[in-house]
Amino acid sequence: MALGATRRLSLLRRNRGFALLFWATAGSAVGTYFAALALSVDILDRTDSGRWLAALLIADFLPIVVIGVTLGPLVDRLSRRRLMIVSDLVRAGTFAALPFVDDPAAIVALAGVNGVATGFFRPAVWAGMPNLVSEDEREQATSLLTTVEHIAWTLGPILAGGLLAASGPEIAYWANAGTFVFSALIVSRIPARALRSDAPITRGHWADLRDGLEVVFHSRHLVTVLVVWTTAGVATAFVNVAEVPFAKNEIGAGNLGLGFLVASTGVGLIVGSFFAASALGALGMTRVYGGALLVMSVGFGLASASPTIAVAAVLAGAATVGNGAAIVCNQVLVQRGAPDAMRGRALAVLMSSYYAVLGLAMAGAGLLVDAAGARTAWAIAGCVYLVAAVLAIVLTARTPDLAEPRERTNGEPAGFERLRALMTEVEETRRREKPGSVPDVTLARDAEDRSAP
Repeated sequence: MALGATRRLSLLRRNRGFALLFWATAGSAVGTYFAALALSVDILDRTDSGRWLAALLIADFLPIVVIGVTLGPLVDRLSRRRLMIVSDLVRAGTFAALPFVDDPAAIVALAGVNGVATGFFRPAVWAGMPNLVSEDEREQATSLLTTVEHIAWTLGPILAGGLLAASGPEIAYWANAGTFVFSALIVSRIPARALRSDAPITRGHWADLRDGLEVVFHSRHLVTVLVVWTTAGVATAFVNVAEVPFAKNEIGAGNLGLGFLVASTGVGLIVGSFFAASALGALGMTRVYGGALLVMSVGFGLASASPTIAVAAVLAGAATVGNGAAIVCNQVLVQRGAPDAMRGRALAVLMSSYYAVLGLAMAGAGLLVDAAGARTAWAIAGCVYLVAAVLAIVLTARTPDLAEPRERTNGEPAGFERLRALMTEVEETRRREKPGSVPDVTLARDAEDRSAP
């Protein structure tokens, strides 16, 4: 594990293109999660209305659903670097405009514009990233990129909360705009060709969209993500909606306790995503993906019965270690299951499906929390995660390249076959050099026979 972590961090030193994408993603992710709290506090302070807050949340993720359904092929057809830069600049402009807006409807509309830009940025990042690293380094790179997003998920709201407490939302909005400008500048230093291995191929927009749907439904890897993660999305909706009433009403922890609970889940995400690549290399996709979801099931199931916020935070933090690892598994499955020319639209389809399910489940979760309480919602979430874990084990076990660790083949260490072939070649060379050895043409014919199917 320690060796894998060291190798993972060395990617930032050895691979300039990936390092630039890493820091751009860090800046953009801090801005994204910074915005989530700043906008929510601002709209709630202005309206004191849960309906306006719900409208803001819908405006944030609904564009991702629409983009996946209608505009996903653009991620593959257009320059991914240009798409990322434009998305960052649009988001920077959105937050630069917000200090001058007072109307709640206008704030929600600008949040929707921000959501559209984010809906293009993230698929472009994850579609382009595998082209910056070698195939052997993809899992390590995926783990690093996911980890920095989760660090931003933890730090962004903390920084935003400090600025909001000190000076109100205006300074937070300006600072947020700066993070997106920073990201755009960093992305501009990545060669456009480095984010794409194949020339963009298009048969027309609607044909491209159909191709994106087909590549998802015809790939076992992508079907696995679609089925498993949308199932887990139902549980995630229950956890997210019930989190605040669970901490404040069920346990009586107050705002400080709520902050402690949220921080613990952030730490769990960071740990899980950082060590996921090492676990995949040692244990294989079936054990890691299924095990990660099982950890989420047990963690949130037990947390639902927690007597204190400290116990709940520890259990929820442990559960989100599984969450962080599962997210890395999702990205690795997409990389293995979708060719570069289709990867962007496949990601857009998967993301839109997930967020559509998440939105519907959140509506149901609100009704469930009102009717049965937050503890019940978390307990049901644990059961749904268990179903997702079983699905992950069954679906990955049926896919040959996922069932066993990539570092082992039939019980032999990785590279053993290559070493044996090299030793055979050395032995043949020695035979040729011996006096009275068989003619070269005979050896060549023997080698040809061995390589025939």
